[in-house]
Amino acid sequence: MAAESAAFTPLTLPVLPLDDEVVLPGMVVPLDLSDAEVRAAVEAAQAAARSEPGKPRVLLVPRIDGTHAATGVLGTVEQVGRLADGDPGALIRGRGRVRVGAGTSGPGAALWVEGTRVDETVPEPLPGQVAELVTEYKALATAWLRKRGAWQVVDRVQAIDDVSALADNSGYSPFLTTEQKVELLETADPVARLKLATQQLRDHLAEQDVAESIAKDVQEGVDKQQREFLLRRQLEAVRKELREINGEQDGEESDDYRARVEAADLPEKVREAVLKEVDKLERSSDQSPEGSWIRTWLDTVLEMPWSERTEDAYDIQGAQTVLDAEHAGLQDVKERITEYLAVRKRRGDRGLGVVGGRRGGAVLALVGPPGVGKTSLGESVAHAMGRKFVRVALGGVRDEAEIRGHRRTYVGALPGRIVRAIKEAGSMNPVVLLDEIDKVGSDFRGDPAAALLEVLDPAQNHTFRDHYLEVELDLSDVVFLATANVLEAIPEALLDRMELVRLDGYTEDEKVVIARDHLLPRQLERAGLEADEVAVDEGALRRLAGEYTREAGVRTLERSIARLLRKVAAQHELGERELPFTVTDADLRALIGRPHHVPESAQDPAERRTSVPGVATGLAVTGAGGDVLYVEASLADPETGAAGLTLTGQLGDVMKESAQIALSFLRSHGAELELPVGDLKDRGAHIHFPAGAVPKDGPSAGVTMTTALASLLSGRLVRTDVAMTGEVSLTGRVLPIGGVKQKLLAAHRAGVTTVIIPKRNEPDLDDVPAEVLDKLDVHAVSDVRQVLELALAPATSGAARATPVAA
Repeated sequence: MAAESAAFTPLTLPVLPLDDEVVLPGMVVPLDLSDAEVRAAVEAAQAAARSEPGKPRVLLVPRIDGTHAATGVLGTVEQVGRLADGDPGALIRGRGRVRVGAGTSGPGAALWVEGTRVDETVPEPLPGQVAELVTEYKALATAWLRKRGAWQVVDRVQAIDDVSALADNSGYSPFLTTEQKVELLETADPVARLKLATQQLRDHLAEQDVAESIAKDVQEGVDKQQREFLLRRQLEAVRKELREINGEQDGEESDDYRARVEAADLPEKVREAVLKEVDKLERSSDQSPEGSWIRTWLDTVLEMPWSERTEDAYDIQGAQTVLDAEHAGLQDVKERITEYLAVRKRRGDRGLGVVGGRRGGAVLALVGPPGVGKTSLGESVAHAMGRKFVRVALGGVRDEAEIRGHRRTYVGALPGRIVRAIKEAGSMNPVVLLDEIDKVGSDFRGDPAAALLEVLDPAQNHTFRDHYLEVELDLSDVVFLATANVLEAIPEALLDRMELVRLDGYTEDEKVVIARDHLLPRQLERAGLEADEVAVDEGALRRLAGEYTREAGVRTLERSIARLLRKVAAQHELGERELPFTVTDADLRALIGRPHHVPESAQDPAERRTSVPGVATGLAVTGAGGDVLYVEASLADPETGAAGLTLTGQLGDVMKESAQIALSFLRSHGAELELPVGDLKDRGAHIHFPAGAVPKDGPSAGVTMTTALASLLSGRLVRTDVAMTGEVSLTGRVLPIGGVKQKLLAAHRAGVTTVIIPKRNEPDLDDVPAEVLDKLDVHAVSDVRQVLELALAPATSGAARATPVAA
């Protein structure tokens, strides 16, 4: 006990303050004696050592922000001499911790204090946990030293076995802050101090690993950028050499989009959007996929004709002359284009070219059967107006993005067909023909017809936005012409945005004019013939139009003319025919065979369809225009057939209902009409529409079915020269129908001379060409009884009644 107290007797030592520096026991440090306080402490220690055995002793106390620490280190002055830089210095070794006490007096100018040694002994042997801690610290210290390349220090650390000395060895660590070293100094327990030193070393190694990983990533990125930079410089040099070899100028492959944008005449909003994309391009890497998208987008926008417009030809008379020269007939369309040009001219003269941001464009829907010239009419309209023409084929389009464009994020994105049409035309006010708009479909990719709503709306299309461009495009000055065969196939909302113009087909006289002025010259050129070598007289053209073809348009007629000319050319080359040659109607059979469409009235009376009771001639409208439609009726044998109504011919629900109405009317009013209605109760009625492969629907065959049944029951034949159309009601009223013009044109083509139509359709006769009305005897009726009086031939003696007729 006495020895223990002697070991920790109070010490009186001069204070050597260390500003922002800490010395731990076991450390040997050189101190600069040029500092007054350090020199005073060392001199005081040397003066005291003269009267005491041993080396001079000082108390090394850290001083942080002017405040001395509560614990210091007993240090011995090992040597006094000169430092490496020549200044006076002292080498001091830390011996042990001393708890600083009260100040006292002593020799010299130094500050003297009383202190007490701190017990730092660890019991032997070391506990297991302490041994593991010692091993961990040595491993961490060894790893850190090896990273720094201090291999000679590794062995010294591994040789330290004392726990306190091992913990104090951290005082040499340059990564510890002054506060961390003070914490180690003031931790008296050696095991706790070693734990603290281990944790500090572990934290430093973790930070070092993270820093090394970041530095490695940064270095790799820098190396990649430097490599890319060098390769691109080399690539530019190679391209320059190739341009010099090929004699090209350096500026031909310039990608200076900003200069191109500044030079382009763009609308203000478009310019702002383009400059934003240019900024993005300049910030993006050359290898970034976004850079490729931006370049493609910029090229597309800069290629658009934003400021290009063609001046309309306001020569109204000249425009009308062009339309008349290129198309025969089609007066409605010609008048509408003439009206449009006249209004445009007056608006321009009065400074009203742009009103409310919109110009005076037009949206017309040309609806009619195939071959009447809807598509070619678009080119004639553009020619008459002096505008560019572009055709957009919509047949079979099912993707909404085909109209509005794809989003730029998709690979291979493109603007829509409308934008591409404007770009192709090279003008902001072309004539755009939307061909076959009724053939547009819809599926999971959207409805293209819905995307056309904004395009074809005159109130909205001045701010049309394509998904790819994403800038406003003014379509208000574009003339849109949409073509369709079937009006019902166009969505109602889309049709409401267009002005409907019907093209119901050509008369025979118009076909002859078209064939003479347009088709024949074109086919002569294609056959390699001159106009003075082969001529086709008007009689032959008329017979071609009337007997060899039966259509609303002229496509089949043109093919017949082409076939005729090919035959003449082949015969001439074979030496069978001399040129020049004029084809007459008598030559047609020898050249191209027999006629395909002989009028019913021109056939032998015994071979006509209406030569037996129960057959009537109706009129219908199909996708190919008007056509005649025969209705056949028969009664089944009362012993073999059940009572009722049988319908054949692929009929729709509306037509089936019309047949039921016709049968019900005859059953209820048969006695009044002097018809044997009892047969309808006992025998089954069968109504058949020939050409059963063709779907048929609509109410306009009601009077035809009623007439066929009345003919069958009365035994009176239906007149061969009579055709009829109209809806019938249960009371016998004849109700109005549609397509009167097309039906009358079909009757005229079929050789019918008398046509029965509803009374309320009489105003529609104004649309029928005068030359057709002159050759037709049109009767407007309001009651079925009038139809029967006109259509049924007078009863003959011994006429068969209600004999079954094969369908």
